[in-house]
Parts: sequence; C-alpha cells; structure tokens
Amino acid sequence: MDQRICIKFCVKNKIKCADAFRMLTAAYGDATLDQSNVYRWYKMFSEGREDVNDKERAGRPSTSTIDENIDKVKKIVLANRRITVREVAEDLNISIGSCHSILTNDLGMSRVAAKFVPKLLNFDQKQHRVNIAHEMLDSVRDDPNVLQRVITGDESWVYGYDVETKAQSSQWKLPHEPRPKKTRQVRSNVKVLLTVFFDCRGVVHHEFLPQGSTVNKEY
Repeated sequence: MDQRICIKFCVKNKIKCADAFRMLTAAYGDATLDQSNVYRWYKMFSEGREDVNDKERAGRPSTSTIDENIDKVKKIVLANRRITVREVAEDLNISIGSCHSILTNDLGMSRVAAKFVPKLLNFDQKQHRVNIAHEMLDSVRDDPNVLQRVITGDESWVYGYDVETKAQSSQWKLPHEPRPKKTRQVRSNVKVLLTVFFDCRGVVHHEFLPQGSTVNKEY
C-alpha cells in the first residue's frame, strides 16, 4: 500500500516511471514491488486512477494473506531471521508486496541491525558470573572494607594515533556556515600492549609490553 502511494506521488510530480522504480528500490530494498507491478500501477495512476486499494472482486478473497500463509511466513522467518522478503516470497510463491505486508502489518515485524555487545555468553557463563557476583556481595557484607584490599588488572592495545570519534570531531556552526569537512583517517599501525593494575584508590602498577615480546603465563 505504501509503495502504491509513492508511485501515485511520482505520477503527480511527473517523475518518470523508471526513476520511480529506482527510488522505490532504494527505499524498500528486497521488499520492492516487482518492476511489472510498478509499471502497471504507474500506468493506472497516469490514466486518472486515484484509489490505491485493490478493487472489490467477486468470489474468494486473495489468498496471499490468509491465515495459512501468515503462519508459514512466521515459521520461515523465525527459523532464519536473516532471510530476505524476496526469498520468503519465492518459497511461498506469493508476491513480494504481499509478503512484506504479512511481515509488517500482520506480524508486526521489522528488520533491525544487530546491536554490538561486549560478549555473547551462554547460560552457564552467565550463571557463573551471577554466582561470582553473589560471592562478592557476601564478602562485602562480611567485611565492608574488603574492596580496599582488592587489586585487579586489564590489558589494552594503545595506538600511536587513534582516529577521532564522530562526537569528538563535531563543531558548532552558524546556520549560514558550510558544514566542516575532514579527511578519512585510519588507526595508526604502531601499537603497544599496556597492562594496568589498580585498586579502589587508583593505578597501582602499569607496564608496556616490550617490542617483540608476547604475553604468556610467565610474563
């Protein structure tokens, strides 16, 4: 339905059909109506049609979005979350538009990018961390000063040059001023491993790994 409205908009603004199809492809990707359907709707709107809905037809309703197909689409997508709309439509022999409508309107699904997280842990690993956390809480209850005797450490690569983040390179500008530009840069190839130990008061010890050395159980 949304794509038909977009096609109608293009007709009203005298945008060529080929350009309209390219715009739809850029906006909807795999969910774009096939080219023949885009050209068919473009032609109907050009000839004066205003309604974007399908006309009422006698007999059985369209079978593309019946409950059976909705269930099939749901099972396929839940089995493979990365499958495309086009692949699902081909598997079920229904149109891409109908498949997209089932996913977004009937199932209320949307395609999102995966979120970066520090670690992907299984249940046992998560439970182990919970157990350790409980042990630490018990230690603090028994001795409120226990954390003052804890020393922990970590390692991190330190680069000779770190690229500015988007936030770090942002600048204030007046409405009439052009947007600032910067060249694309990459991290320095020069790096050294830094090991740091610290307690509740701050850094206790830090050490840079000598060039040519590796970290092992003896280092």
